[in-house]
Amino acid sequence: MDIYAIVTDKIINLLEQGVVPWRRPWTSAGLPRNLVSKKPYRGINHFLLSASKYVSPFWLTMRQANELGGHIRKGEESTVVVFWKVDDAKQRMEDLDNETADAKARRRFLLRYYRVFNLEQCELPQAVLDKIPTVETHEHDPIEAAERIIAGMPNPPEIQHAGSKAFYSPITDRITLPPRELFASAEEYYATALHETVHYADFRIMPRCLTPTL
Repeated sequence: MDIYAIVTDKIINLLEQGVVPWRRPWTSAGLPRNLVSKKPYRGINHFLLSASKYVSPFWLTMRQANELGGHIRKGEESTVVVFWKVDDAKQRMEDLDNETADAKARRRFLLRYYRVFNLEQCELPQAVLDKIPTVETHEHDPIEAAERIIAGMPNPPEIQHAGSKAFYSPITDRITLPPRELFASAEEYYATALHETVHYADFRIMPRCLTPTL
């Protein structure tokens, strides 16, 4: 499978799961960036890494983790990022008049990819971790009325807290929300949670009629 197919399949898979950001009332952990170079990822890489299940914005290759004196945890899956490589090639151009060959320099742009891991997938020395900026968090009490609404739904949805996206996935039949402590207030958390339960209810409790009525 070529890199174009890999990226396309990844995007389609995310969209099928409902990973489409609508708004973000929670604390932003910052743009996805390389832990070593501190450079943010751009273009399609920003989308691919932002759609991951991890809160930390920092990514690194296995080699970078090893060079920092750490390692990737066993069994962790990598995420593909892509980049363009400029290749100076020489194209042989035939001279039809003199029947001689002439070499002409030509630049080619080649799409390449490599695999990165999130900081949360790594074991790194404490001295390295101490230099990494922390994500702002908040403490707030649950809103009992909102909790009762969710718990009182017919077949209440499974809710997991992970990553930096809020969405309902019909494939896994699960609502995913960022960790509670990333929301600035309890009201913002429940506004997001109840928004996603509407998507759940629309799909599971009140499904659209796909067959036209005669």
